[in-house]
Amino acid sequence: MSLNENLLGPEPTLLPERPEAQAAVDSGIAPVEVVRAYPDLSEAWALLAETALDGDDPVAAYAYARTGYHRGLDQLRRAGWKGFGPVPFAHRPNQGFLRSLAALSRAAGGIGEVAEQDRCAKFLADSDPAAPAQLGL
Repeated sequence: MSLNENLLGPEPTLLPERPEAQAAVDSGIAPVEVVRAYPDLSEAWALLAETALDGDDPVAAYAYARTGYHRGLDQLRRAGWKGFGPVPFAHRPNQGFLRSLAALSRAAGGIGEVAEQDRCAKFLADSDPAAPAQLGL
C-alpha cells in the first residue's frame, strides 16, 4: 500500500453541475420536453420513469429508468468513478442517476424481474446508504 492510498475507500463521485438543464427540470416543463432538450440528463429520464410507475405502467417505467441509469453510468465514469464507491444523493447532479436506479428497481419488480429489482436496490444502497429511504425503497 502506498502512502497516497485512501484507507477509507474511494472519494465520493460528484457529477458536474448543469444549471441550464436543472433550470429546465425545476421550471415545470414536461419531462419529455426536458429529455428532448437534454437527452443525457438522467433526472429527466427518472421523472419519466416515476410518472410511468405512478400510472401503473412498469414496462414504460423500466425503459425510461434503464435509459436514465445508463446515461448516469456514462457520466459517472467520465467523472472518474471506477464502478464502486460513494455517489451521494445529497449532491443534486447525482440524484438523476440514483432516482433512475430506484425507479429501475421498482419497475423490475413490477414486471417480475426480482433478481434485477434486488440488484438495483443493493446498488442504490451501496452508492449511498441513505438513498433507499429517501427514494421510497
